[in-house]
Amino acid sequence: MLVQQDSSVPKSKPQNPKSSLFPRTLRNRFSPSKSLDFSTWFSENLYKIITIAFLIASVAAVFFLRNISDSATFFCFQQEVKQIETIIHFPKINYDSILPITDKTTPYSKFRSDQWIIVSVSDYPSDSLKKLLKIKGWQVLAVGNSKTPNDWSLKGTIFLSLDDQAKLGFRVVDYLPYDSYVRKTVGYLFAIQHGAKKIFDFDDRGELIDDNINKHFDIELGQNAKKQIILQYNHDNPNRTVVNPYIHFGQRSVWPRGLPLENVGQIEHEEHYNKVLSGSQFIQQGISNGLPDIDSVFYFTRKQNQEPFDIKFDEHAPKVAFPQGTMVPVNSFNTIFHYSAFWGLMLPVSVSSMASDVLRGYWAQRLLWEIGGYVVVYPPTVHRSDKFESYPFAEEKDLHVNVGDLIKFLISWRSNKTGLFEKILELSYAMGKERFWSEKDVKFTVAWIQDLVSVGYLQPRLMGLELDKLKRGGVVNYGDRKDFVPQKLPSVYLGVEETSTVNYEIGNLVRWRKNFGNVVLIMFCNGDVERTALEWRLLYGRVFKSVIILANKKNRELVVEEGHLDHLYKQLPRLFDRFESAEGFLFVQDDTILNYWNLVQADKNKLWITDKVSRSWSTVPYDGNKDFHGKQAEMVKEVVSSMPAHLQVSYKDHTVNHDSTLTICGSEVFYIPRRLVVDFIDLVNLVGDRDIHQKVAIPMMFIAMDSPRNFDSVFKKMVYRKKPPKDISISFYSPEAPAVHPMVVSNEEDFIKLIRVMAAGDPMLLDLV
Repeated sequence: MLVQQDSSVPKSKPQNPKSSLFPRTLRNRFSPSKSLDFSTWFSENLYKIITIAFLIASVAAVFFLRNISDSATFFCFQQEVKQIETIIHFPKINYDSILPITDKTTPYSKFRSDQWIIVSVSDYPSDSLKKLLKIKGWQVLAVGNSKTPNDWSLKGTIFLSLDDQAKLGFRVVDYLPYDSYVRKTVGYLFAIQHGAKKIFDFDDRGELIDDNINKHFDIELGQNAKKQIILQYNHDNPNRTVVNPYIHFGQRSVWPRGLPLENVGQIEHEEHYNKVLSGSQFIQQGISNGLPDIDSVFYFTRKQNQEPFDIKFDEHAPKVAFPQGTMVPVNSFNTIFHYSAFWGLMLPVSVSSMASDVLRGYWAQRLLWEIGGYVVVYPPTVHRSDKFESYPFAEEKDLHVNVGDLIKFLISWRSNKTGLFEKILELSYAMGKERFWSEKDVKFTVAWIQDLVSVGYLQPRLMGLELDKLKRGGVVNYGDRKDFVPQKLPSVYLGVEETSTVNYEIGNLVRWRKNFGNVVLIMFCNGDVERTALEWRLLYGRVFKSVIILANKKNRELVVEEGHLDHLYKQLPRLFDRFESAEGFLFVQDDTILNYWNLVQADKNKLWITDKVSRSWSTVPYDGNKDFHGKQAEMVKEVVSSMPAHLQVSYKDHTVNHDSTLTICGSEVFYIPRRLVVDFIDLVNLVGDRDIHQKVAIPMMFIAMDSPRNFDSVFKKMVYRKKPPKDISISFYSPEAPAVHPMVVSNEEDFIKLIRVMAAGDPMLLDLV
């Protein structure tokens, strides 16, 4: 679930937080006195007594459960309460009961304009905001919040203070936080109420290039508009669900806020594009030069010596569209919404502010397909200077973890509803059930649709969903194809030298991705996952299908699952079932570094393990069940005796003196191909509740599944030493080895050092530091 703020719904209209709150009525204050007869009093107040008694008992129960030694009891209790609290009811709207809302409280009740620029203001008018007033034909609307100065004013601008917003009568006001830009939602409704046909969603810290909106965007889409041909990403890769648009505009090493981190390494450009006719680009996203819309991971890992970013994009690159089934991050800084997409302006309120517009963008794109619309990204339209604080990572942490799952969910979502508003309600409800946002946003969606109807907005009609036609193997005719090769602009702020070797490096990354793109990496972290989980995903997610992280303690926010290394093999079947189409599964501990470029030659149909590394794989004698090895050996004998014939024969044929020796393996890294997953699961089931340690269980299972002669010897030349180095350096690490053990990466600084030494094998890793 994304980071949630207060999920409770405010009562009635919000009041100015600076003013005091008083009771609305005192009519019962001087009601006639009643008899003090106990029986009368008791009978009249019985329900109150029962209620108070229940509350006291509940509080007592909570304190009791918190203080008893069995913490699991209280955990179960909390889980049950949480399940009750998160029950979400399907929303319903009685459209016949919705009354019109007209502007009766501002001086602009009779004002009408087709084109609006809407900004959120927290400080006095900026120079860039003042320049917007020079743009002809566009009305600027500034929406205030609790941070806005009380005397805010700018001639030519319509300003809505908190008090003004509360008087407009919109239902959404009850759900909006006081101190956030998401209060722009009120501005959207105000503009629609006053005749808006186009809305430019803008950030007052950016400067519009050439002070001309019409020059950069497609403002006219109607019958009188000139029909143009737009390049569109193709459908050749059915597994591609999201695209980094910055690559198309010359910056392959930069990624936008909202792009899943596992997609950062996908930097190959489109080989050829489809051609589509313009007219349905109802959402138009502009790009910012200088400081583009980047996330905190990029900001804090790419910046050098506090020098401000001044990133340039190719202004001559053609605008590009995205077909159904392929999404792109959309923000609230530099975006045009046409009338047909006004319903998609809703900014969620139960998620963090830095997740709100990204979540809105993906949600709106999915619904846009239902009316035949699409998103188009345009060359640089705005310049933003890097002179303000970057967004805090804490505000984005859950966005990085959950946005990939959100995209997959949205693309798979289907609805049989016959109207767009009903589809919007159904999707909002489904996202609430999947915990991408809370019930507060489900209710907020109801209020938003009701307000849209109240201000006279007409919902667009539905169109056939082309995505289903593609899934069925049909062909959607987009016309001719066209080639376009993006520029590779200098990335001096990214630690990347653009040389003739770049194409070779990109080719390598593509080759590695193709080789491991259907292999799942399972990592166990012994260290602090809060300081390394995202970094591991960033490193290995560039290459592998998915990166699953386990640790001793579960971390929901970082999607770290609980596991115990001593018996982690027992959890693997559950993970195997999760990825039924994966080619294989590669397990690694976080103190073992994978040089994936040296694993390409390994056979993905064979088992990989460290059986040729003497310090990792060894055979030890035992005498009875007196010590650890003896006790483990006795349990191994029990499992072997119950193995099916093919597994038992393989184990006994390939173990020397299996009645008196025990095979031990550190199990730091190993690979299981899809063809042997069933055998592995069977062996785990045979172990059952026996307390066989992972270092014993893994070699037992590997020898039972296949002859060691058939194991791939890819790890034969790995670096394996007893103790980790004091510092991560090239003197210990070897880029020629398939893996290196042990290396301790416990924080961001260690990760940066690791990336720099690994760049000897994958130079493009320098893009990450």
